[in-house]
Amino acid sequence: MHLDLTEEQKLIQETAREFARAELEPVAVELDRGSERGPLLANLKKLAELGFMGLNVREEFGGAEAGAVSFSVAMTEIARACASTAVTVSVNNMVAEVIQAVGSEEQKRRYIPRICSGEYAAGSFALTETCAGSDPAGMATQAVDDGDSWVLNGSKIFITSAPYAGVFVVWAVTDREAPKGKGISCFLVEAGTPGLVIGKEEEKMGQHASATTEVIFADCRIPKSAMMGKLNDGFRIAVAELAGGRIGIGSLALGVGLAAMDHATRYATERTQFGQKISSFQAIQWMVADAYTELEAARLLLMNAAFRKDQGRSFAKEASMAKMYATEAANRACYKALQMLGGYGYTRDFPVERYARDARITSIYEGTNEIQRVVIAREILKNFSA
Repeated sequence: MHLDLTEEQKLIQETAREFARAELEPVAVELDRGSERGPLLANLKKLAELGFMGLNVREEFGGAEAGAVSFSVAMTEIARACASTAVTVSVNNMVAEVIQAVGSEEQKRRYIPRICSGEYAAGSFALTETCAGSDPAGMATQAVDDGDSWVLNGSKIFITSAPYAGVFVVWAVTDREAPKGKGISCFLVEAGTPGLVIGKEEEKMGQHASATTEVIFADCRIPKSAMMGKLNDGFRIAVAELAGGRIGIGSLALGVGLAAMDHATRYATERTQFGQKISSFQAIQWMVADAYTELEAARLLLMNAAFRKDQGRSFAKEASMAKMYATEAANRACYKALQMLGGYGYTRDFPVERYARDARITSIYEGTNEIQRVVIAREILKNFSA
């Protein structure tokens, strides 16, 4: 059992940390409060140049080929500074990885280098619908075979990065007579395709700089070559790729939780009440001890899931455990951090209220934590079945 990072992984972690401090922290408040995304897009381009848009993508397609552990530690460092940037990077990596996993050779060489290099500002993962959230197999968006084309009709919601994405990975029903979840296929749709409409952008509680938007397909005609993987095999692809994405979101949550507690702990060593630093009070010390212990446990769960993925071993259960625990630990850490600052924590003069808002969504997206518990239980119960 070896728990240390390799030299390459340490270098990636340090590079991400230095970039986050130098480039992301100075604009995080501006991005949270404003509607201008220029700094976000500029920093995404810089991150692509550093290799962070394809950390687990093979070098032949323009990726860093650094692995899932490197991806996890990088996500944590980026999220310490800006969760909006972190979720965009996470989704970009997911899109590149799903194309690498099931795309044709031509699809891989056409799209992955553009995602990894920053030619595309972002990629989008279009799965969720109004009536197909935790139950994606219930989607209604359809793709109809029309000679040399597929014609897409329907809509997706809560799609990250849609206004500036270069390519969309889209799931649609291709066999309405098939059993639920068995007649779904996966497609690549380029931005600007006629019939692809970017709809309403959501006004969110947190992660304001990350666009979360409706995407509409209105007689959107795409070539037959746009299908990824096998016909009617799309649901299996989605389930497999979401497991990897959960490592990213758990790592993001860990970064936000650590940022909140670091700020609050530093504050506690400076704030004086009753003639002494509040860090000398047991109530504060227990908050610090509990939060950092939980965040360290989250880190170890994430490292375990990422290591298993790198080794080519099953990791779905471990990724769900890590995502569930890390996101809930991060929310608890943000609550404690806000409590440690008292009234100041509730004001915008301090970043803790932003951390609390940014952390809240992590237990919802990429599969709610209730769904994570279902995944975990099913995997465990398999070992007890007759």
